[in-house]
Amino acid sequence: HWTKSPENFPVPEDEIIPLPTGKPKTMPTIQYDFGKESSTTQEKRLDRLAQVKAEMVRGWNGYMAYARGHDELSPISKKFRDPFCGWAATLVDALDTLWIMGMKTEFEDALVEVAKIDFTTSQFRSEIPVFETTIRYLGGLIAAYDVSGGKAGGYGILLEKAVELAEILMGVFDTPNRMPILYYSWKPTTAKLPKRAQAGVSVAELGSLSMEFTRLAQITKEDRYYDAVARITDAFYEWGERGTSVPGIFPEHVDASGCNRTAEAELAAQEAELQEQEQIAVEKAKAAQSNNDVDLSAKGGFGAANKRSDTATGTKQSKCIPQGLTSGSWSYKEQYSMGGSQDSTYEYFPKQWLLLGGLEPKYKSLHLKTVAAVKKWLLYRPMVPDDRDILFSAKLVTEGNPEVDAVMEWEVTHLTCFIGGMFGMGGKIFDIPEDVEIGKRLTDGCVWAYDSTPSGIMPEGATVVPCAEVNNCRWNDTVYWQHLDPLWETHNEQMEKYERKHEEWQAAKEQKAESKGYRDVSVENDGNAADEDIERVGIQKRAPPSSNYQKHLSSPKGSTAGISANEDADQAPLKEEEGEPDLPEPVRPKSHEEYAQNRINSDRLPPGFVSANYHGYILRPEAIESVWYMYRITGDTSWQDKGWNMFKAIVSQTQTEVGSSAIDNVLVPDSKQKDEMESFWLAETLKYFYLLYSEPDLISLDDWVLNTEAHPFKRPI
Repeated sequence: HWTKSPENFPVPEDEIIPLPTGKPKTMPTIQYDFGKESSTTQEKRLDRLAQVKAEMVRGWNGYMAYARGHDELSPISKKFRDPFCGWAATLVDALDTLWIMGMKTEFEDALVEVAKIDFTTSQFRSEIPVFETTIRYLGGLIAAYDVSGGKAGGYGILLEKAVELAEILMGVFDTPNRMPILYYSWKPTTAKLPKRAQAGVSVAELGSLSMEFTRLAQITKEDRYYDAVARITDAFYEWGERGTSVPGIFPEHVDASGCNRTAEAELAAQEAELQEQEQIAVEKAKAAQSNNDVDLSAKGGFGAANKRSDTATGTKQSKCIPQGLTSGSWSYKEQYSMGGSQDSTYEYFPKQWLLLGGLEPKYKSLHLKTVAAVKKWLLYRPMVPDDRDILFSAKLVTEGNPEVDAVMEWEVTHLTCFIGGMFGMGGKIFDIPEDVEIGKRLTDGCVWAYDSTPSGIMPEGATVVPCAEVNNCRWNDTVYWQHLDPLWETHNEQMEKYERKHEEWQAAKEQKAESKGYRDVSVENDGNAADEDIERVGIQKRAPPSSNYQKHLSSPKGSTAGISANEDADQAPLKEEEGEPDLPEPVRPKSHEEYAQNRINSDRLPPGFVSANYHGYILRPEAIESVWYMYRITGDTSWQDKGWNMFKAIVSQTQTEVGSSAIDNVLVPDSKQKDEMESFWLAETLKYFYLLYSEPDLISLDDWVLNTEAHPFKRPI
C-alpha cells in the first residue's frame, strides 16, 4: 500500500504558483440562442433521447450484473477485465452520465462501490498509467461532484476520493524539473526513491493533466494542485517561444527529463579523454617515482593527478545538463499531427482558458498558435466522390526543416475527429468566425467517413487523396487510381518487359520441342511394358546421382516433394535434358486498372479511401463529440440528424444482450464483435449522444467545460 513520504524535490512554499485571482473575464456566448421547438420536433427529439438512454441502461445494468467493482465489462462472455488497476474504471467514469440522464438511484448505488475503492494498492498493475487515471478517475470524481451540486449536493464521498487519489498522483511531480512521471510505481519501496521524468513521452500524456488538477485546486483552495500542472504549461509555453520545427505545435514525442542528452554525451567524451590523459600522467609518474623516489604529490605528480581526477569525475551518477522540453524522438524524424498521442494537449488550451476565467493569457496564446499552425500545415480537403466540401487534418513528418523536407500523410483517424469541436468552440470564445466554419467542415469530414462504409461507422485509421486545390476539387477516377497504385507509371515498362520475356520463353520452348525426338534405346518395348513405365526408367537415367535422387524423394516433412506413401504413384518427370526443369512461363503483370481495382476489392475500400489499415471501431466518441459541439454552437438541427444516423449504425453493429462491444472491421456490414466495452462508451459516447437530444440548457457550454473524457467541470462565474 502506498504511504505518503517526504518529497525529494519539494517546491518551497513561497514559490508555489497560485491560481489566478481576480474577477473572471466576461466570455463570449458559445451556445446558440435556442428558441421554442415545435411539438413535432420535440416528439422526435424525445424519442431519440429515450433510445439513447435505453443503451445506457443496458450497458450499466450489464456492468453492474457481471463486472461490478471491476474496470470493464466483457459484453459477450459476460465477464470482466481490469486494465486500469482494478479501481472500477467504468463505474467512476460513468458517474456523471448517470446523474445527467436522471438515473439517481443507480448513481447512489454506484457511490457504495466508490467508497470501497482503495487507490493505495492494486493486484493488477505495478504502475499507475497517469494520463488515463487522471482523465477517467480524477476527472470522473470531480465532475460527478460538480454535476450533483458540489458541497451543497451532499455527496462528499466524491471529493474525498478525488483528494485521496490526487495525493497519490502528486508524487509523479516529485522530480528535479517537476515534470511528471507518467507511469508511476507508487508502492512504498519505489515511490520514495528519487526519479526523473522520461526522455520519450507523448505530448498528450504530458499536457493533458491540467484541467483535472486545476478544477480540484479551485474546489479545495489548494494551490499546490494548480502549481503542479502550471509548471507543465509554462514548460510548453517556453518551448514554443524557443520554437519547434513546426512553429505553434509540438512533436509527438517529448524529452521531459530536463537533461540535455547531447551535452551529456559531449561532457562524457571530454571526461573520458581527460581520464585517459590523466592515466598516462599516472603511469609516467609511477615510472618517475620508481626511478627517482621523490614526493610527487608536492610537485603535482601522482597524488595531484588523483586529486584532480576525483574532482572531474565526481560520483558515479551521470551529470545532468539542464534544459527545457525538447523533441524526444530518437531518430532524425519528428511527427506532428492532431491525432493520437498529441490531441488532448491542444484540446485543453482553450478549455483551460475557460476554466480559469480568461485570467491566464498563456492558454489563449497557445491555442491561437496551434490553430495557425494547423491551418498552415495540416488542414487539407480530400477528394471524395460526391465533391463534399469537407476537411481533415493530416500528419506531417520532418527532419527539422518542413519547408524543404515535409512528408505528408493524408490520414483520416477517429481520434482526430475531436478537432472540429475544438475549432468551433475556439472560434466562438476568441471571436474568429473563420474557425467556426473550419470546425463545421472538419466535423462534416468525420460524418462523411461514417457515411462511406458498409457498416455506417468510420474506421479507426485510414488515408485518402488530398485535393490539389481547396476551392476546386472535382472527383477524378484517374487521380484516385494513381493513389491506389503508386507505381502506376511503371506499368507500361513492366508490360514491355513481360512481352519480351514471353517471346524469349516461347522461342526456347519451341527450340526444345524440336530437340526432343528420341526414345531411350536401353529399354525395349516388348508389348508388356506400358509407355509410362518406359518413361519412368528414362527419368531415372537422366536424374541426378541416386543418393541425391533418393534424398529428393524423401524431402523433410512439410515439403511438397516425395510426400506420397504410395510407391506406385507417378513422379513428375524432369523435362529438361540433364535434369534441368523447364523455364516457367513469365507471369503477366496486372495492368494499372487491374491493380487498382484489385486493391479496392481485396481491401474492401469505400470510394475515396486509399487505405484503411486500422479498420476496427472501439466505441470511440470523438466524431459525435464534434457533432454535439456543432449543434450547440450553430443550432442547426441537421447535426442532430447526422448524429442519429451515426447512433443507429453504431447500435446495429455493437449491441449485445448486456451492453455494447467493439467490432473488428467496419468495412463489412456485419463485423465480428470483440467482447470489449471500454469505459468511455458510457462516460463519453452515450453522454454526447444524449446531450445532442436533451434540452440545450443541460450541460450548457456557457456554464460548463468538458475534459477530454467528457467530464463536465463547472466554469467560474
